Amino acid sequence: MTDRSETKLWFELCMLGLLALLWGSSYLFLKVAVDTIPPLTLIAIRVSVAAIFLMMVMTWRQEKLPREKKIWGQLFVQSNLNSICAWTLLAWGQQYVASSLSSVLNSTSPIFVFFLTLFVTRHEATNGLRLIGACFGVSGVILIVGFDAFEGLGQQVVAQLAVLLSAFLYAIAAIYGKRFSDVSPTVVATGTMIWASVCLIPASLIFEQPWTLQPSMISILAALTLAVFCTGCALLIYFRLIQTLGSLGVTSQSYLRAGVGVLLGVFLLGEHITPIIGLGLLFAIIGVAAINLPARKRASKSSN
Repeated sequence: MTDRSETKLWFELCMLGLLALLWGSSYLFLKVAVDTIPPLTLIAIRVSVAAIFLMMVMTWRQEKLPREKKIWGQLFVQSNLNSICAWTLLAWGQQYVASSLSSVLNSTSPIFVFFLTLFVTRHEATNGLRLIGACFGVSGVILIVGFDAFEGLGQQVVAQLAVLLSAFLYAIAAIYGKRFSDVSPTVVATGTMIWASVCLIPASLIFEQPWTLQPSMISILAALTLAVFCTGCALLIYFRLIQTLGSLGVTSQSYLRAGVGVLLGVFLLGEHITPIIGLGLLFAIIGVAAINLPARKRASKSSN
């Protein structure tokens, strides 16, 4: 691998870490925002503000939305896979499933991507090391959240399946997103949020009557932060990484999200990292490295 390729790889991995930070910290902002803003309305605010932010980015970059009906149809599918259906399933399931178990179930996306790629799509390279990396990553998440997370496994089965299905949809979304290789990541991110807004704003108006709410200022600020940074900026990075690190690579950030929660607890709440959690963080990092490094090396060699 050349120095230039190594530099580019490290940049992409840093972007992957930033994506994990943005999506990992979203749980904190969700918890604050949902205190005075109901879930459906909160998600509607999240996607609509993100859409406005992304359209501003498009204007700054002098990019335009596509005109082809085919692309808008594909963006609708992507929006359902990546946002509308996945977020709804996860939000519903988390009402009945402990957050620790949800973290483990929702971190299985890379494993789904691996086997879908191996047996169905074959759109990118798979090998034993990448499978080992996927398993290492899940093991790391389990160590971070603790084995107690499995105490509720087998209870509230439908809710647990909903959380697992959301991880499966994330996996399909990462694979489906490869078809936008000729479209700017900014345009793809904007299009998906426009579709999400079209679907979720009417649902919020019908079921939660947001005009009757009296949200606190801290909830509003949390919702705006969630929309701009944890959604708008995160999606710009996400759709870029689908094209650079691939479907399995971009979903590997799910292993780092649990670590983000731990680090936020250390820096914001003065919590301490136990040896088991430290081992879990190490396993998560090894898993991400095993998934991304070999594939990038092969790509680099084939391009020389």
